[in-house]
Amino acid sequence: MFNAKVNQNKDLSAYQGVCVIAQQEKGINLSVTFELMNEGRKLADKTDSQLYVVILGNKIDDAVDELSNYGADKIFYYEHELLEKYSTDAYTKVVSSFIEDNKPEIVIYGASSIGRDFAPRVAARVGTGLVADCTGLDINEEDGKFLQTRPAFGGNLMATIICPNDRPQMATVRPGVMEKAKKVNKKSHVLKIVPSLTQEDIIARTVDIIMDKTKKVSLNDADIIVAGGRGVGNKEGFELLQQLADTLGGVVGSSRVPVDSGWIDHSRQIGQTGQTVRPKLYIACGISGAIQHMTGMSESEYIIAINKNPSAPIMKSSHLAIEGDLFKVIPELINEINSKKE
Repeated sequence: MFNAKVNQNKDLSAYQGVCVIAQQEKGINLSVTFELMNEGRKLADKTDSQLYVVILGNKIDDAVDELSNYGADKIFYYEHELLEKYSTDAYTKVVSSFIEDNKPEIVIYGASSIGRDFAPRVAARVGTGLVADCTGLDINEEDGKFLQTRPAFGGNLMATIICPNDRPQMATVRPGVMEKAKKVNKKSHVLKIVPSLTQEDIIARTVDIIMDKTKKVSLNDADIIVAGGRGVGNKEGFELLQQLADTLGGVVGSSRVPVDSGWIDHSRQIGQTGQTVRPKLYIACGISGAIQHMTGMSESEYIIAINKNPSAPIMKSSHLAIEGDLFKVIPELINEINSKKE
């Protein structure tokens, strides 16, 4: 266990409550927000404190109303036209001001591209530490310390980090690791706030957003994932996996070896040093099942493994193991699925 120390001589007793920094895009709440709310509720209950949610945007009342059904005690809705598009400077100023005014004891962000961008800046501004890319959060029952667990040394071990000397204790959490919050009967109290923001506060501005039309559904949001490993053989082998994914209405993922070999983009990597997923169906093709990969997909509802080696670890961990050449098995699967559709 590591101690993260930032000596600021703060009155730690002044900090109370757990805060989730929500993320939304064009008024749609991201999945990681509901994952954080579920985990945040657990942390708040263990510390006998309140759960706060902070959401930033402009004219996103529907997104705020949706969040109010998931167990937070208070939602702080910062509405401003300069928050309509993500801006590092604007988000950093608003969240830093919230922390200084409300003094939450714990603040958690999603480790998305946005969370990873501005969370460190907030930490620097309020004078605290930040544990990045956590896969586990808990409270020590003996001393009440916030335990933040993340992969370390290339994913070869898991480190649990504490920040005993400063507040707030802050962490970014890998999307897809936690279960999502469920709806509750009691609505959250919503506070709508107009922050003090001007154009002068924003040094870097978003001129335009160009969407990648070829981008599929993200791994974190996919119900069906067809993943390939070393056994796929080469970049062309992933074209067959893409055919199966398209047939099923899913997306393609990968273990680490194909990414390191340049067969597929790093954004498709699943595992301890990639993304963590929880699809309804996970089809592992030519993947041996090293612990680093299993960590990222073991919570899938149903796992099918296709492998020549019946002794591969993933064959024992799957719900259905198919022993055979994936280049013969997958075409047969595609034909069978298409025949059922007809």
